[in-house]
Order: sequence, then C-alpha cells, then structure tokens
Amino acid sequence: MPTIVVTGAAGGVGRRAVASLAGAGHTVVAIDVARVPDAPAGVEVHVADLVTADLKQVLEGADVVVHLAFAYGPDLDDDELAVANVEVTRRLLDAAGDAGVRHAVLVSSAAVYGAWPDNPVPLTEDAPVRPNPGFTYAVHKAECERLCHEWREGHPGTTVTVLRPAVAIGEDESWLARSLSAAAGIRTPGDEPPSQFVHVDDLAEAVCLAARERLDGVYNVAADGWIDDETLRSLAGAPPRLPVPERLVTRAAALTWRLRVGPTPPGIIPYTRHPWVVANGRLRAAGWAPRHSNEEAFVAAHPGTWWSRVSPRRRQELALGVTTAGLAGLVTGAVALLRRRGRR
Repeated sequence: MPTIVVTGAAGGVGRRAVASLAGAGHTVVAIDVARVPDAPAGVEVHVADLVTADLKQVLEGADVVVHLAFAYGPDLDDDELAVANVEVTRRLLDAAGDAGVRHAVLVSSAAVYGAWPDNPVPLTEDAPVRPNPGFTYAVHKAECERLCHEWREGHPGTTVTVLRPAVAIGEDESWLARSLSAAAGIRTPGDEPPSQFVHVDDLAEAVCLAARERLDGVYNVAADGWIDDETLRSLAGAPPRLPVPERLVTRAAALTWRLRVGPTPPGIIPYTRHPWVVANGRLRAAGWAPRHSNEEAFVAAHPGTWWSRVSPRRRQELALGVTTAGLAGLVTGAVALLRRRGRR
C-alpha cells in the first residue's frame, strides 16, 4: 500500500479522503494549519503552515501527495493569497520532487474554464483554460494547475491528476458555494445560467480514486447533468430575484468585499451570469460514479428556507419591499463608493 500525504486534511473533503484512504489500509499523513478532527487511528497528523513548514521532511517516504489546501476570502489581499496558494503549491511540488514522490493529485476547480457567454454546455476537459481575470480564486487555481503540469514534465516517470470539481456542496458548504449563493439573489436582467454541484462525499471519492489508481491527466468532477435556474430557485425556496444592471452589481460587490462585510468578490459576478457546467464522462470511464444528484447535493446543504414557509400573499408583499430596499441599498453603496473616489 502506498504512503499518501494529504494537505488541507481538516477541510470537509480532506477529512473524508483521509478516513477513506486510511480505512482502505493506506499509510496516511495528514497536514493542515488547523487540528484535524476525528483523525482515524494510525493517521500521522501534522499541524503546520505550508508557507513555512519543512515540507521535504514531511514528504520523505511518501508515494503520493494529494493537495487540497487552498486559501481565499476577504481577510487576505491578492499578494497574501498568491503566497498561500501559488507559492505553497510550488514549494510542495519542489519538496515532492526532492523526496521522490511519484504521483500528485491537485484539486482545482471547474471555475478555471471561466464563465463566458460562448461556453459550450457542457464543457469537457479539452476546453481551454480561461478563468475570468477578475476572479482571483479561479486565476490561482489555473496557475496551480500549470505548476503541476510543469512539475510532471520536469520529473520523468511521475504522473499528475488534476481534478476540476463543480461547486462542492454538502452538510458543510464550501466558500465558493456560499459566495455564489449570496450573489445569486441579485443578477442582471435575463441571467438564467444552469447550475451544477458535486457532493463533498463524491468529491472525496474522486480524490481517493485518483490517488489509488494514479490517474494521469485532467478530470472534471460533477453530478450528472445540471439544474436549470427555475428548478434551482424552487429547491432553494428563494424569494424573487432583484434585477439590477451589471455595473451596479459589480460596484456593490466590490464595496462590500473591500469593507469585509460581504462574502461576494466582484470577480465572481460572471459566474452567476454565464454557463460553466462540465461533463463528467472521463472520470466515469475511470471508475468513478456520483452517488448524489445535483438536486440531492443542493438539498443536503439547504434543508429549507424561511421563504418556503411564507404564504403566497405575504410573498408578494415582501417581494415589493425587497425590491425597493435592495435598490436603495445598492444605490447608496454605489454613491458612497463614488464619493470616496471623488475625495481621493
């Protein structure tokens, strides 16, 4: 049984992958900046910061490294994020090469395809990587992919699996899922792109398959098919969407993100407007099959909302109030931003 090192082991996918790999008899080394809760007996746990830790020492004797760790959020600026994500990936791969690791698994994101009006539905692994420039999360994921491909070329005999999951969702939502959900209530007129998810249990199984079988290449990870906008809103029990011009939406998101009072970075707005759903046929052919549909994954993370329990008449009354208040709030935010720029 190969020895497998897992970074980001305290996260939802990391915990599941560690438990599954250890249960299958693998020697597992779990690394995270936080304590790994409920680590199975026999798992070697390292609480360490990947920015400064001696990674070569941790990777000595390992056959496979699974890289799940990734940082994002309003508490870090772009330079700090570049260090936490891109430079950490570079350090990890350098250490893996020095330690003789033969296979690497990177969990990237389907967001690297970008959200563009001309995207085919669905996207296959042969589609070009073109993340929207304003979305640092997707840009950094794409750069980490590039580093992995570069590492493989520089180390003959090694293999690399790049997994590109749709929005990971489950009992514990990912940051990306929360941000998209927060942005979904306010869209520009006519935006009804399809949505797609993967349950964290299914994503963890994809990670384990890639590590066990040493899959080589790029694989999309998603539930079968996708959900249209009307179905998604019905499942969410969501209130009426507030149609707002794109320029105003982007400015409002930028303002709340900079003030650290909102979960939605302005660069994510295109991902609520244009399609970026993927095909999972390549990973299915490798032996993986999702156990959860898009609907099941979504409902697992959204057991119900207050809106779904409101009477139809009250919904109409509240909808009018939401529209008025929402427009006022967005206009106020935009005016405040313009005034601040004027003073500067």
